[in-house]
Amino acid sequence: MHHLLITNIGKLFGIEKSGQEKKWRKGSEMAVLNTIEHAWLYLEDHKIHSFGKMDDMDFFPAENVYDAEGRSVLPAWVDSHTHLVFGASREQEFVDRIHGLSYEEIARRGGGILNSARRLNDISEEQLYDLSCERLHRVMCQGTGAIEIKSGYGLSLYGEMKMLRVIRKLKEHHSIPIKASFLAAHAYPPEYRQDHDGYLKLIIEQMLPQVADEGLADYMDVFCEKGFFSADETARLLEAGWKYGLKPKIHANQLHRSGGVQVGIQHKAISVDHLECIGDEEIDALKNSETIPTLLPGAAFFLGISYQPARKLIDADLPVCLATDYNPGSCPSGNVPLLLSIACTQMKMTPEEAINAVTLNGAAALEMSQEIGSIAIGKKANLIVTKKIPSAAYIPYDFGNNPVDRMLVNGVFL
Repeated sequence: MHHLLITNIGKLFGIEKSGQEKKWRKGSEMAVLNTIEHAWLYLEDHKIHSFGKMDDMDFFPAENVYDAEGRSVLPAWVDSHTHLVFGASREQEFVDRIHGLSYEEIARRGGGILNSARRLNDISEEQLYDLSCERLHRVMCQGTGAIEIKSGYGLSLYGEMKMLRVIRKLKEHHSIPIKASFLAAHAYPPEYRQDHDGYLKLIIEQMLPQVADEGLADYMDVFCEKGFFSADETARLLEAGWKYGLKPKIHANQLHRSGGVQVGIQHKAISVDHLECIGDEEIDALKNSETIPTLLPGAAFFLGISYQPARKLIDADLPVCLATDYNPGSCPSGNVPLLLSIACTQMKMTPEEAINAVTLNGAAALEMSQEIGSIAIGKKANLIVTKKIPSAAYIPYDFGNNPVDRMLVNGVFL
């Protein structure tokens, strides 16, 4: 059995006392980041066994003792929305946007998602895996201890299966939890531009059965957006996904009020993600649901579009989640510490709210809040040991810098 005792922790953030564990933090609860100063943490068999103040430390049979020397410890980030598996970067579109082209104009010219689909189909599965591995290692070094990854750059049976197999291989070769979302409904490929029904049938009748048969996905995703998939088309796809046990996690209301939030809620989506364009109607619908609003302000930052009304959502007593949206077109960064800075400066989330949004609430958005996302007895020891910092607020304050000194995954230092 593996034992590790961490002593002299400056601050132990994100603790939950036994019997007080939460599925998520919502509304005013998000402002609370329970902390013990000058703490110890004992890990047994890769899980959190116990913790407390140094003054009250018990005796433990630990063959491994790590003196944190005043460094802080908090739950590793849970990044619940990424497109980390992609074939090539798209910096030319970044330049096009500087020259005034919109996201939709670039997409109409064959850029955007279709550009990534061409690049993905041009490289081998091995190359795609190697590139994705590098990216995964980079975000783990920045504190990510669990992640969701979507398909959606294949847009063909062959391409989508290739992506999902790469995600499965990442799962098999890495110790952090990885969830896969099937997102063939990301854009209409050129050959189906005038035949939407034909592409929907391809997804429902050919792709879905094979994805389910090989157990390649946990979730069904659709880009519900004007110029992409309508609310009715989204509903049809989500119903088909449910038949194979794939729960919805969908893209909604990024560029327009598309009806995506309502469609997601009607189909019991785990989360609706983006939400740059959202009004009282959508907020009321979310209040009466179990669906988590997931905000991706990194994409709004990179595209130069308006940010999500995080304060309004939190004031409506909702469990707001943050994720990076790491992808080559609209947010080529999986850097969660930078995401926290953007959330605080641009959406006026407090540091505590932002950290809860990407730890416990991120875990809830992957249906993993029983296992990760907070410092609680019995949870997986996926933890960040920070550099020496004076407070939790210092993490987003010190923007552009990596707060991580060491990462623990399953109770073992990386």
